[in-house]
Amino acid sequence: MGQHVGERIAAERKIAGLSQHQLATRATYSLSMVKAVEQGREVASPGFISAVARALRITPEQLTGAPYDDGKPLSDAVNELSILLAEGRYARATEPPGQLAQIEAELTAAQQLYRRDRTRQTIELLPDLIRRIHGAVRELSGDRKAYAYTLLTSSYVLAEWSARRIGHLMLALPALDLADVYAPLADDPNYGAFSALARARVLTHYGESEVAAQLIDSAIEAADDTDRAGMVLAGYSHLAGAINEARKLNYQGALEHVRAAREFTAHTGETDLYMTAFGPLNVDIHAHAIELEAGDANKAALEGASLTYPRGAPPTRIAHHWQDNARAWLLIGKPDQALAALNKARAAAPQQTRLHPSVRETVYGIAATQRRQSDSLVGFAAWLGSAI
Repeated sequence: MGQHVGERIAAERKIAGLSQHQLATRATYSLSMVKAVEQGREVASPGFISAVARALRITPEQLTGAPYDDGKPLSDAVNELSILLAEGRYARATEPPGQLAQIEAELTAAQQLYRRDRTRQTIELLPDLIRRIHGAVRELSGDRKAYAYTLLTSSYVLAEWSARRIGHLMLALPALDLADVYAPLADDPNYGAFSALARARVLTHYGESEVAAQLIDSAIEAADDTDRAGMVLAGYSHLAGAINEARKLNYQGALEHVRAAREFTAHTGETDLYMTAFGPLNVDIHAHAIELEAGDANKAALEGASLTYPRGAPPTRIAHHWQDNARAWLLIGKPDQALAALNKARAAAPQQTRLHPSVRETVYGIAATQRRQSDSLVGFAAWLGSAI
């Protein structure tokens, strides 16, 4: 499977002329943790990767190896999206764009593809769809023009989410910028805060927790928690805040965000408003995630394994939970349970699982822990497109 993250960290650390102790100090992690990750005895968490990458002045992707090649169809789709994002505010519009109601229906269909783990197909649809929305913006006026701007903002947020899911973080950044440009023109005032939240998630990925926290707090303050849409936005913001605090190992701060989010679910129930999949289930998933990142890995493994959810639960959310649960099992020395959790993630959302960096790191960790590599592990690695 090539190099694991620990080997890449060791190589980049030596290039930077740093000792393990110096890197640990800069990244504010223990020396024992740095040693364990470099030697392959410990799986690097996303927070650890972000902190180390920042200390080494490189991107997290240089350590994870993402994005991963998933064949020509994905490459072609990414290329078309790259062209659109490079055009920026000067995007070539499709004229005539067609009926706004039809455009809205197609955007909803693209969002559902994303939710059902069809991210490549989502990316294939987005360039033409966004060009048509640009055409609608130029053609319409008044309230309908403002609604077209709402659709445009939503489509660029979807582009950012899709690019980030497949590991193309450099495409996420221009998509965010464009969402920020069009959000103030939309007829839904929540989209400005929602776009800021998307940026906060990227900043959390890069380890810039301070600015991320500021954006999250501003979104919480901006949300009108007297109506359901505002409560969904506020609750979702608290979940983003929980992960941001957990990544910087602030366990109590993460818990406070989870508790605040859970209070909102009593009023919202389960909803996918603004593509948030917000509700009791998502709060439970985040509660397990913060235990893994900053709390008790044993609790994350045991309680995470007992998570229950309805058949209609978003498969990508469920898969992400099992990816985290696999890492938790590995951290407490249970490689067989870790592999079982990875297979649950694969069953729920195969495309996402195949392209997620933490999955590959967990597979490395399982291989390092098992005395004899099982046929099921070798098969899983082969499915990822690698050998161990």
